[in-house]
Amino acid sequence: MPTIVDIAVNNDNFKTLVTAVTVANLVEVLKSPGPFTVFAPTDQAFAKLPPGTITTLVQNIPQLSRILTYHVVPGKLMKSDLEKVNSVISVEGSPISIDCSDNFEVKNATVIMADIEADNGVIHVIDNVILMG
Repeated sequence: MPTIVDIAVNNDNFKTLVTAVTVANLVEVLKSPGPFTVFAPTDQAFAKLPPGTITTLVQNIPQLSRILTYHVVPGKLMKSDLEKVNSVISVEGSPISIDCSDNFEVKNATVIMADIEADNGVIHVIDNVILMG
């Protein structure tokens, strides 16, 4: 089974995410055994950020790393696991709110594809970049 990184690299909707993970030196982490749960923003989600945001983040690796690790949770949490909780703690250390009452929502994003299993965890595709605070 492919890793989280393999799945992202081979999906045309994750070009910005793959570039950001590469620049932040997180590729090896996300190839490690994990397991991890990744809330993966699509290229369209990154495009919703204010103009210049991605360029600024690529020039500020610590901030980029914080934002990316905020999208990762330790452990393999399927949608059925997340339906039982109100929040999870990200690798970055901050809580991420979870709401499965109507849609499957993670903070300010809607999960548009859930439970993409990888060798080292699971990916949930989201329609917005989730920001701390």
